[in-house]
Amino acid sequence: MTDRRGVIARRAEDLDPGVPYVRGWNLARRGAGTLADQLVLLGLDSDFPGLAADVNIFGDGLVELSTVRPEAAERLAKLITAGLEAELHGTNAEASAPAQRQTPAA
Repeated sequence: MTDRRGVIARRAEDLDPGVPYVRGWNLARRGAGTLADQLVLLGLDSDFPGLAADVNIFGDGLVELSTVRPEAAERLAKLITAGLEAELHGTNAEASAPAQRQTPAA
């Protein structure tokens, strides 16, 4: 069974010749890396410990968020909404983003 984007398709555990699994996985790896970088900046990296790149049986890249606490999902949804609102209103999203977690200098 699959949805219109192929996300629900089975993961690629048995590889078929001719399917570009590496290309799809590489795209997923870049997407997961970009998301991970932003989660670190927002102090949410520890809330998404299962973030990983994967690929389905069709060679489509997938980014797995894994199981997260409801609070983390809600915060991520609010951040996405705030970013979309800022984009619609032409404001600088960085100015309205929550304060970043401060780390002591080494």
